[in-house]
Amino acid sequence: MSETFARSGELTDIGSYPAWARNLAADCAAARRAVTHHELFQLMRQGELQPAQCRTFLIGIWPVIEQFPQYMALNLLKVAIGRAQGHEEARRYLIRNIRVEQNHADHWLAWAEGAGLAREELLHGEMPPETHALSHWCWHTCERDSLAAGMAATNYAIEGATGDWSAFVCEVDRFEQTFPIDARARSMKWLKLHAKYDDTHPWEALEIICTLVGTNPNRRYFELIRSRVITSYGYMKMALDKCLDTQRTISMPPFEVPEACTAFRERD
Repeated sequence: MSETFARSGELTDIGSYPAWARNLAADCAAARRAVTHHELFQLMRQGELQPAQCRTFLIGIWPVIEQFPQYMALNLLKVAIGRAQGHEEARRYLIRNIRVEQNHADHWLAWAEGAGLAREELLHGEMPPETHALSHWCWHTCERDSLAAGMAATNYAIEGATGDWSAFVCEVDRFEQTFPIDARARSMKWLKLHAKYDDTHPWEALEIICTLVGTNPNRRYFELIRSRVITSYGYMKMALDKCLDTQRTISMPPFEVPEACTAFRERD
């Protein structure tokens, strides 16, 4: 598609990447900050997040945590070894991180348990559409878009913002102090992993995306990747906004079993 990219500087220095990638980061900075310094994370950082808000957050974001390895598997299906620049690197990255993300789901379950949520409540609790929409978006882009665009929406945008807000929360220990001492390490493991070594994953993803796209993509392809990143941040913010709103509840009519099904069940 364009000139080949090979990084020469530090992995975590945006200056090591092509001009279009630097423009991407600049264009999306405000949307990213609206997520990483969201009021919910400010309250979490200060240990002031209300139980109802925490419950909605843990249950509402759970589908993304659980399905993240599946998003990467959808992108892995697009890999064509030996036929396109960057695909071998993408294959190694995705396979390695699928295993990592599977462990992270267990750590999220431990966080929920430490926050007083029963496992059954986390797995099957009612969640607002505003939070569930994020997982639907991730699935859509990883299934439908190009390899570079799908990775930009998830491994770069969502993982990157998650590393930022986790580090923001963990800069002080006030949230950690809200857990019982005997459950503190286990409950904080997900957050601390993402706040520390996990922060290189989005940079690795960006390097692969630049290798796939090259140094000078056409305007249409740049706009595609930009829109996927911005959309991911937008869905993240929408989910977080809803988690802060503990006043409204989802109003759904009760499900009624059709009469024919009732009759069939009674015959059994």
